[in-house]
Parts: sequence; structure tokens; C-alpha cells
Amino acid sequence: MSVLCVERVSCRYNGSNVLEDLSLHVAENEIVCLLGASGCGKTTLLKAIAGLLPLAAGAIRLGDRLLEGEGRVVAPEDRQIGMIFQDYALFPHLTVAGNIAFGIAHLPAREQAAEVEQVLALVNLQGLADRYPHQLSGGQQQRVAIARALVCRPRLMLLDEPFSNIDTQVRMKLIAEIRTLLKSRGIGAVFVSHSKEEAFAFADRLALFRAGHIEQVGEPERLYRRPGNRFVADFLGATNYLLAEGVDEWRVMTPVGPVQGSEPHGLASGQRAVLMLRPHQLRLIPDEAGSEVREQQFLGHHCKVTIACGEQLLEASCSEPLHASRVRVDVAPHPLVLFDPAP
Repeated sequence: MSVLCVERVSCRYNGSNVLEDLSLHVAENEIVCLLGASGCGKTTLLKAIAGLLPLAAGAIRLGDRLLEGEGRVVAPEDRQIGMIFQDYALFPHLTVAGNIAFGIAHLPAREQAAEVEQVLALVNLQGLADRYPHQLSGGQQQRVAIARALVCRPRLMLLDEPFSNIDTQVRMKLIAEIRTLLKSRGIGAVFVSHSKEEAFAFADRLALFRAGHIEQVGEPERLYRRPGNRFVADFLGATNYLLAEGVDEWRVMTPVGPVQGSEPHGLASGQRAVLMLRPHQLRLIPDEAGSEVREQQFLGHHCKVTIACGEQLLEASCSEPLHASRVRVDVAPHPLVLFDPAP
């Protein structure tokens, strides 16, 4: 069952469409990332789901409950949706406990205290209830913001670039903790980011945005390995493109030689296409008659190698630096990703 249904939604700013006829579904206990560059419409959709922006057309449903559309608009505070902001949005004059309890002020004091204690344990902030936001690290402040949303028992959580202000050293740890927390509580989430690394680590599915519409939706690994077009391929990682010509149903011929697919590729013999290869799919073998190694960059966990294949430069990823000036390029069999030739 879907916890969220966005049905043919359009939003406008100053008479111009920012989102146009956009649809998206989020399953129960699923985390979906809206991924894309700044200005592509992903935050606009998040605000529309929260009720902070009106729809020009379409409908939004939370489970079987209509939040907006068909002449109905539910106020943001009545939508059972929690929202986490990039800058935490904590009240500086309130303690951690005061910030968390803000949304449950209608409960008796004893119940408030019990609820605050419970969510502090969930986000690993026991013992910090009496501190103020300025006394906390960025990761701790974000945990407070999450606790404040959780205490209201939302059916859906919205997260707007929640990790962008977190120190790099603790970011991935916090991502793993929050993902585990949402999963354990059975809460679906929509997460906005421009970072593919954050999206890969946090989301069950990605919706890749471009200019107000969704280019492709799917599991992170599938979108990375089987992108639907060059925009998706390029956004999700470094790419090489080689002209290819069908040899038989399994092989194509390229400037680096024949490349074997692990399944039929769909090209007719002699038919041309463009083959996408990720840098890690290129295996470089020292060969005095091979392609010239132009540059090497040691990046810690891998070495980026640039080689000249005729007039074209290719990027490869190696586990350690090469000790050769020329190499042969080999490609292991895999499901080939082919696009129409560039015009």
C-alpha cells in the first residue's frame, strides 16, 4: 500500500510552471530520494506535500486521505507529516527538551516528559535534555530536529537536505542511524538531496529530477547500472561513451575492441549505438602496443587513470597506481547499456 500518492501535480511560481503533471508514489516504510541539481523542482515538491505551497493542478493523498485536490486543502499542521529542515530550525531559547515538546504542548506535563524521554533514547541523546542548541554539535542538533518530528507520530517524514550542514566525518554514520530509526518505526520518508552519495546510502528508491519533471525512478543500484538516458547516467557517476556497432546478439565492436554482453544487447548486426561504460568497468593491462596513459590521480581508495584511445580520452578506476605508460583496455562481460548515437 502507498503511504503517499502524488497524482499529476503541477505547481507555479509567478505564472511559470515549476512542476508539470508530476506523479510519484511512496510505499509504506519506504524512503524515496528526490535527487537533482539546484532549481530542478525537488524542494518545490517537498513543500507541496507539506502543504506549504498550493497546487495548480493534481492531488496529493496520504494513504486513503486526500490532503489536497478536488477543492480540498488540509492545513500543514493537520497532515500527519513531519518535516526536517537543512538548518535544523530549532528554537535557540529553548532547551533540547523544550524544542522536542513544542509540538505536544497540548499534553499534560507528565506525558510530555515521558514522550520526550522516549524519543531522546531513540535518537541517542540521553542526558542532553537540559542543553541548548548552541551547546550541541551539528549532528546532535539534527537529531533533536528528528526527535521533535517523531514525537508527533507522523505517518510520513519529509527531509530537506538534512545532512548538508553535517561534518563529512560523521555524515554517513548519521545517515545510517536515521535510516535505521525510520525503518524501525515504520515511517515512510521523502528525502531531498543533490548528493548522489547521500541518496545511495539513505534511499530505497531514487526519483531523479530535471527541470520540473522526473527523468527516471528506481532502486539506486539499478539507476546507476542501467540508466534510462545520458542525463541519468552522467548525474549518477563518471561515464565513458564509446561508439559501438553490433557484431552479433552478444557482442559489439568499439574503439577498444569487441565488448561482450552478459545478455543479448538488442542491436542488429551492423547497427550503431553508443556504449556507456563506468570507469570501474575498464580493466587496464600493461601493453607496449596499447593506449597511452595520460594522467594518474591517487584518490585514496582508488586511482583515477586517464588514457588516450585515439582522439578520445577515457577514465578508468584502478585499485592502485599503474606502473606502465601504455595499456590495453579490457571490459568484463556485463549487461550492456546502449544509447542512440548522438545527433
